[in-house]
Amino acid sequence: MDKVLSINRFTGIDTRSSVGTSDHPLVNRPDAPSIAELHNIFMSDGVPLAIEASRKAIAEARIDISQITHIVSTTCTNSANPGFDHFVAKGLGITHKVEKFLLHGVGCSGGLAVLRTAANVALGHTMRRKPARILCVALEVSTTMVRSELNSINELQETRIGACLFSDCASALVLSNGVGQPTAEPIYELLGWDHKIIPDTEGDLGFDVDPVGWKVVLSPQVPKLATQVLRPSFVELLESIPGLPAEYKEAADFDWAMHPGGLTILTGAEKAMGISSEHMRASYDRYMNHGNSSSATIFSVMDRLRSKDMDAIAPGGRVRDYVVGCAFGPGVAIETCMLKRSFGPPGVQTPPETDSEASRSEAGEEADWASVESRESIPGTPGSNALNERKPALGDEIFINEAMASVELD
Repeated sequence: MDKVLSINRFTGIDTRSSVGTSDHPLVNRPDAPSIAELHNIFMSDGVPLAIEASRKAIAEARIDISQITHIVSTTCTNSANPGFDHFVAKGLGITHKVEKFLLHGVGCSGGLAVLRTAANVALGHTMRRKPARILCVALEVSTTMVRSELNSINELQETRIGACLFSDCASALVLSNGVGQPTAEPIYELLGWDHKIIPDTEGDLGFDVDPVGWKVVLSPQVPKLATQVLRPSFVELLESIPGLPAEYKEAADFDWAMHPGGLTILTGAEKAMGISSEHMRASYDRYMNHGNSSSATIFSVMDRLRSKDMDAIAPGGRVRDYVVGCAFGPGVAIETCMLKRSFGPPGVQTPPETDSEASRSEAGEEADWASVESRESIPGTPGSNALNERKPALGDEIFINEAMASVELD
């Protein structure tokens, strides 16, 4: 226990977001809370955060709730049926038909797994020439499990650092395929994505079910595994995206939205990729001020990256037009994506601050949002200036490139 307490003082985290305080009765009893009790807190304190984050994302996208076509969600801190996404939709007042997907087993990489899943759904709707307005939601309530982790540390005399890292968060964004009625000016355009598994690493990173919640599995090998796979994953991502400007070819040419799984993950990425902490400034900011909120953190990082105070500390004073997103999860899985900033005419960086920046819920928990939408129309759709072009066919490379050009984050 003394070793874990010592580690807790040197994680690099100043504060962690939580639905409760250290005085919460659930974590101050002789016994750790049961899964049923953890579920009740997740529903009573967590789901309202997800509803609030979703409302803000929808408002910033400037769409009506009736335009939402899909909801893609994830959590690794609850496994009830129906899933929490059902109650988010109900809390938002959604009564029309909406297709829902709830991802499980993806842990800290869940945010980008949600984005990847939503993007593939959007491409399918583009092929059918139908609008897609996809609400992407990530919700994690991790801090209530600290009591269980402390029990394991005491009883098994293990150095378990999960109790020192994790926090609570809900985050959301709206992804659009650009077909149909226009939305707000997109914040980012999603240009591409990738997913891979590092072979034979299932035992190195996980979140195992237990009678008193879930237990973090985190081997000392994770930082090394992550940094070894990062460069080849980055190279493959670049090769999959045609048309990037010539000046964007090295890791340092991009801004980075890295999931802050831990300080050694961030510093390891710097060394492996030859980038600075300023390239990952939003990742460090979220890590230091909120901790690791698992799947919900990456959307929070993307949101933070668009704020003016982050622009002020960009490497060399220059905000990059392109952003690499990256997160590691159980498997060990690595999710990557390429984003293009869509902040207006050339020379305009981050727009004036809005009340969407650095917002907090009444529970004191962060509720961040971002969104991805395309500015360009698909040929043959309303508003397009290329109505005479041939209709794309399934499997047509031209269709794929055009469709991906119109997948945007609002």
